Amino acid sequence: MKILQHLILCCLSLAIISCGSGKTNKQSTEQTPVANKFKIKQLLEKNTCFACHKQDEKLVGPSYSEIAKRSYSDERIVELIYKPEPENWPEYPAPMVALPHLDQKELLEIAHWINSLN
Repeated sequence: MKILQHLILCCLSLAIISCGSGKTNKQSTEQTPVANKFKIKQLLEKNTCFACHKQDEKLVGPSYSEIAKRSYSDERIVELIYKPEPENWPEYPAPMVALPHLDQKELLEIAHWINSLN
């Protein structure tokens, strides 16, 4: 009988512990603006975006600020990186080269950053 009582007590204890309060010890998973800016810069360098784009200046392609003004969704920006549509930017004589080999997750981070500039 004592074994049964101990077994029931253990099961109840585990059930109570596993329920918890629903609160998590949440350490910030959001990046600070400085860390995020540093990571974005690394991604832009890694994917050679700086060869044609700058944040606030026209270069070979439009600035990131100009792109942000178009109010494209993050997903649409990624689509346009994979398959550019030169007719969207007729004022630039050199059309963007398609970059289908780039990582979608990284591009979504870049696109989100671009949209934050608006």
